[in-house]
Amino acid sequence: MRQPLTEEEKHKLEERLFELKQEHRDLDDVISRLLLTPDVEELQLKRFKKRKLSIKDTITRMEDALIPDILA
Repeated sequence: MRQPLTEEEKHKLEERLFELKQEHRDLDDVISRLLLTPDVEELQLKRFKKRKLSIKDTITRMEDALIPDILA
């Protein structure tokens, strides 16, 4: 069972979460625009997609950390 977050830790986590969500949206926009380009560089596209997935995983872990443990 993990320790509850302090208010400061929670605030920092929420700020970082906001930044990551923004970066995730930005990457989504970049990927969408790249897909419209006829001569898209596949390696660059794969890197953006991989980064976007990594950010999504991090967001999920951080959101889970913000939810307090519930005793059954």
